Amino acid sequence: MRRPRWGKSVTFFGNSGASTESPPGSEDPPPPPPRIGPEEPAGPADGRSVVVCGSDRTMLRVVTELVSSGERVTAIVNPASRHYDRISELGATVMGVRVISESLLRRAGVDAGDGKPSTARALVLLDTDDVHNVHTALTARDMDPELRIVVQMVNPRLGKQLISLLGDCVVINGPSLAAPAFVSDALEDDELTWLELGGRRLVAGQADLIRDPHLMVLADTTSSATPELLPMSTSDPEGDIVLGTGVRTVWRSRDVRRAGWLMGMRDIFDSRVRRIAAVMAILVAAGTSVLHFFGHIEWWRSIYLAAGAVTSAGIDDDKFSNADPWVKVVGVAVQLTGIVLVALLTAVVVDSLIGARLSRIIGGVRGRPRNHVVVCGLGTVGARVLEILSERGVAVVGVDQDDDAPGVQVAHRLRIPVIIGNSSNEETLRSAGVQRAQAVLAITDGDITNLESAMVARDLNPESRITMRMFDHDLAQRVERRLDLGHSRSVSMLVAPAVAAAVANRRSQVTVPAGRRVLLLTEVTVEPGSVAAGLRLGELDEAGGLRVLARQDPGEAWEWTLKYERVLRPGDRIAVAGTRSGLARLLLATRPQQGSAAS
Repeated sequence: MRRPRWGKSVTFFGNSGASTESPPGSEDPPPPPPRIGPEEPAGPADGRSVVVCGSDRTMLRVVTELVSSGERVTAIVNPASRHYDRISELGATVMGVRVISESLLRRAGVDAGDGKPSTARALVLLDTDDVHNVHTALTARDMDPELRIVVQMVNPRLGKQLISLLGDCVVINGPSLAAPAFVSDALEDDELTWLELGGRRLVAGQADLIRDPHLMVLADTTSSATPELLPMSTSDPEGDIVLGTGVRTVWRSRDVRRAGWLMGMRDIFDSRVRRIAAVMAILVAAGTSVLHFFGHIEWWRSIYLAAGAVTSAGIDDDKFSNADPWVKVVGVAVQLTGIVLVALLTAVVVDSLIGARLSRIIGGVRGRPRNHVVVCGLGTVGARVLEILSERGVAVVGVDQDDDAPGVQVAHRLRIPVIIGNSSNEETLRSAGVQRAQAVLAITDGDITNLESAMVARDLNPESRITMRMFDHDLAQRVERRLDLGHSRSVSMLVAPAVAAAVANRRSQVTVPAGRRVLLLTEVTVEPGSVAAGLRLGELDEAGGLRVLARQDPGEAWEWTLKYERVLRPGDRIAVAGTRSGLARLLLATRPQQGSAAS
């Protein structure tokens, strides 16, 4: 195995001389890597605080996470927030204001005047309004150019622009973090690993599940029972574990009805049309029999005369004019009935055509979908869930009582059916086909609405998988234990650890299993005075141990087309995939050297 050049001066061995990476075929799992360098939380050792601005449930979770990790927290909260008292009980310094201003930020400690650093080392902005967050972030950056800013943004494009404007800034997108967890619950998907790395949303899994082109091969699972990690080449890519940007459309069941021309014709000629046509056919048959047996007219002419009478085409025949009077009366009655039936048939067909057209425009449900996923609640999280399910090729129906919800617009763009109504109403869920659905996601903003929706869905379809979005952790545990309504998740609990890690500048990592071995994907910063500073990018690669995926200059966009001859500078950030031991060696190489420890 080729070792990187920096591996000669920075090695990572235990007292016994054994590497932390378990040998191939080992039955025991490898020990966890030691927490070194960026893995250690910064803590409040310098006495500086973290200023958190917001008023919603995510604010409460973030303050809880920061306080529990030992941070000194100053919380700027709207006094009207229902979480105001709970935040003050956590031990944070609470400032109750309705509008955030420059003077308020200065009082909170964001002020680097007279060459001295701010008493606040980080600012967390959790307002639900992106404009307010951007305004506050720009104000704080003018006050302290070195302040670390963490912003929650709903609009990911605006977030990327904000990074280039603010420099030391981390943008958190709650829906992007939470949506993959809800999708995994709905699909019982344990074969794919979704992650955010290098400014992109990626997925790792079997090559036959990942959409082309693949970014890289993480493990060759075809060579032996023990996969080869980070191979340079592979002979059978279909059996490999790869990294990509999306998945192939393979999940959709044959029972799911597609909206093609055949389905369109079925929608037009619905049960109403079929009933009217059946009545007209019975009248034609009865008229034909009367004309033949009692009017003594041959069969073909009888059929012609009866059909003409029923369809209002008229009766003009010499033999019919010589028929018995009662036969003529029956003919007139049939003709009058036919006029009514033709009018009804015309109205129903026109209604079906207009309804089919409107369903394509506004997203109504067509036909009787089966084995689909029903998403109740089309806010920012629901909109992201719809996008992921659409990318996966999964049939989905959305439900929301607000036709201006963000997810409704996304559904129209993706041609996803939408039911406008209360998701806790039985008729609304029936319209969405819950009784034939494979999974139901109750992810509105209200815990009670989600609970009611889940209970109704369970009554309509006991076999469906149900996942609820619930903020109250205690309520969620009791509901899962006593009511057996499936899983529950909290968006704020999924977001809070990411915010806390960004504040402390801790490195977050994602584990990708490969047989009995694992790979770690993460981002690492090259610190001043480290061994890695001054090396070429290609010198970090280690066959079977480490692979550089992307790099980022401070404040710039990520580069995924790498120039391996480029020299690393302090402050550069790199996205890597590696084994435990390979990543441990990289972490030692990217942190500052102390004394002669690296010599």
